Formats: sequence, C-alpha cells, structure tokens
Amino acid sequence: MPRVKGAQARRRGPAERQLAEHFAAGEVITDMAKKEWKLGLPIGQGGFGCIYLADTNSSKSVGSDAPCVVKVEPSDNGPLFTELKFYQRAAKPEQIQKWIRTHKLKYLGVPKYWGSGLHDKNGKSYRFMVMDRFGSDLQKIYEANAKRFSRKTVLQLSLRILDILEYIHEHEYVHGDIKASNLLLSCERPDQVYLVDYGLAYRYCPDGVHREYKEDPRRCHDGTIEFTSIDAHNGVAPSRRGDLEILGYCMIQWLSGCLPWDDNLKDPNYVRDSKIRYRENIADLMEKCFPEKNKPGEIAKYMETVKLLGYTEKPLYQNLRDILSQGLKAIGGKDDGRLDFSAVENGGLKAKSVSKKRKIEESTVSTVEDMECSSTVTEEAAQTRSRARKRVRK
Repeated sequence: MPRVKGAQARRRGPAERQLAEHFAAGEVITDMAKKEWKLGLPIGQGGFGCIYLADTNSSKSVGSDAPCVVKVEPSDNGPLFTELKFYQRAAKPEQIQKWIRTHKLKYLGVPKYWGSGLHDKNGKSYRFMVMDRFGSDLQKIYEANAKRFSRKTVLQLSLRILDILEYIHEHEYVHGDIKASNLLLSCERPDQVYLVDYGLAYRYCPDGVHREYKEDPRRCHDGTIEFTSIDAHNGVAPSRRGDLEILGYCMIQWLSGCLPWDDNLKDPNYVRDSKIRYRENIADLMEKCFPEKNKPGEIAKYMETVKLLGYTEKPLYQNLRDILSQGLKAIGGKDDGRLDFSAVENGGLKAKSVSKKRKIEESTVSTVEDMECSSTVTEEAAQTRSRARKRVRK
C-alpha cells in the first residue's frame, strides 16, 4: 500500500470486486487440513476482504495477543488467490525452517503459511488464509523519524531483505513491490523484519525455466512507481535483478529521504527515463541524493553491481551482502542484528523509540494500521490502495 505522498501502483485484474461480509468473533473455520481456527475481532477491512485475529480453536476466546491473523475474501475475488499460491508453494513452516538451518540464519523474514480453505456463510463462499501476526510497518516508523533511517539501520535492514530475496528467488518467485509499507516488524522480536504482501509476486522461473525477456505495453509501470524497476517500467515481467534494483532505490530513500524523480511521480515515463539516466551514471545519482561529502560508497557499489546483471542471470547474493557489510565496517558498525529506530542521524529530531517490545505490542493493539499483515489493510488504506492501483495515465 503506497503511503509516500504521490506513490502510485498498478495491479492487473478486475477493478470491481465483491465486498466481504463480517464474521462474528468466535466463529470457527476449518482449513484444507481439517484444522480448526477460531476468529477474534477484525483488525482491518478493505474493499475486497477482512482480516481477523485468530488462534487454534479452543474453549477460550481469541484475545488481543493472538499469534495469527486470518485474511478472508469472497472466493470470486483474485488478490488473495494470487498471494495464496505463493504461500502454498514457498512459505510452509517446514520449508522456511529448513532454509534457516541449512543457511545458518538466525531467522528469515518470510511470513509462515499456516493453512487455508473455503468457508461458506449465508450461502456465499469465502476464501481464507491463516498466517503470522506482525507489528508496525517501516513506513510509519520512517515517517516518525523525519523520513530518515540511520546508515547502520539501512544496511542492517538491507542485509535481512537480501536474505529474504534469495529465499523467494530460489523458490521460483520474485516479489516486485519491496517498500517500507510492505516491511513489518515482529510483535515478539522487533529487531526482526518481515517482507509481506505477495499480491504482485510473480513466478519468474516455473519448473526451473526462466521467463523470456519480452516487453508488453499492457504491463508498463507495474509496481509502486518511485521504486519499481526499469524492466517493470518497460512492461517486462519481473525478475531477480528487478527486485534487487527496487531494494537499491529503497536504501537511497531511507538514507537520504528522497529520490531524484520524486518531483514528478504522476508521469511514469519521466520516472522511467530518470532511472535509466541515473543507471548509466551512478555517481550522479549519489551526488544528487547525497550532496554532502560523506557518501555511502557501499550503496553505490551495490547499484553498480546490480546494473550489470542480465535479465535471467542468477545474482551472487553473498557478494551483495559482503558489499553492505563492508559499508557497516566503514562506519564502525557490525551486523549485530539490531535495528535502531530511536533517533534520526545527523542531529535530527528524536523520534519515539520502537525498540522496546512493550511499545510495539501497545502499538499493534491500539492502531489498526500497525497490524497490516501480508496485505492486511484498513478501510481507508484499502481505498488508498485501490485508487493508487488504477492504470497510470501518461
């Protein structure tokens, strides 16, 4: 969901969708594996679906500390179906745990899929999916920090996102819409960040065969306009290099507070042409975004490396992690896994710290938006998303 002013995104599919019906707290639904789940209070509603707190069925009511959420929409709608396919293929708990173990990671920021199915109510059929519950999204924290993250925080975040991208890429998918509002903190461990919203996820390599490079005018500018890749601007199906390019733009914005094309996001061709021009001269991009002397050389090197990737080429993820780790070392930091959002760098205003577990938990209970969990949306947010995803006019 675009939250940066002027952000625009498109998704393919019908514009008109059925509205979801409210389910009462305590209603029990049964997934395809015959496991029962009890619904709690709704924590988000959009034009196409609702999100409820949830837990495994028992005699107890579902409280505000529920570990899961259930996303529900009329079965004739499409967004959840698209997302569900990704989770079923690539996000089963045992798959994620095996990857964590074999790659010696502390965690992997991919939400776990716990179940799904169809549920009939008042003669209507609803599709649902059960998944982890999360806390605040990074866009809210970014804005609370005067639209700046510290260099250490940007590099730490990006290292974890590279872990996520390597995993989903190795499972035949690309994300296509990496941005702060799609990155959520764990409720239990607020130093852990999770990439959500797989509504634009694309199976770029089905059964090990990479899609061919092909420009399709009908797909031009898919994604969120300020971050999306040059390939996406040209109507080319997403690929691994596109995800890495998007991450590069995110890093620049998180650290500098802006991108060079922010002044004209309503013109997608202008944004595309700007990205092409700066890809040819990364030094100019760095000068534009970081006019002070202390430029993040590691981000420049990352962008230089990514721009050399072929459309079907497999990235060397460890090389990219090494580049960012060297940047941490250059500022006297190390990859300690800690995300510090407590203050703005360079003498900026102090912002509320979200490093404390208690504050994150309070935020998730008191603020609906903080509960955005894999496309969890409030009614207002859904309307914003619906408007933003209309076809971008030239």
